[in-house]
Amino acid sequence: QVQLVESGGGLVQAGGSLRLSCVASGNIVSISAMGWFRQAPGTQRELVAAISADAHTNYQSSVKGRFTISRDNAKNTVYLQMNSLKPEDTAIYYCYADAVLRRYWGQGTQVTVSS
Repeated sequence: QVQLVESGGGLVQAGGSLRLSCVASGNIVSISAMGWFRQAPGTQRELVAAISADAHTNYQSSVKGRFTISRDNAKNTVYLQMNSLKPEDTAIYYCYADAVLRRYWGQGTQVTVSS
């Protein structure tokens, strides 16, 4: 089992920045890829960014150049630095971790960007 706890969400004006954090606990040695999805009201959950165990990254096209995903394996933490935020980035952001053929999810953190 893996437990994930996110933090760092909040309300920010357009053009501002936020950094999300996700701390993993439990069977962390089994974790490979980690990343972030988001879900806005009335929409499906979509991948924002992912990072592999060897730090290869992948981004949704709408956030490339604005968001940066990173991980600190010593702290069992994955980060999402979000810059130049837009109102359309407003959503609940969910951290995930892949471990032993299963995907684990955090509880989500709300990000609201005002225009």
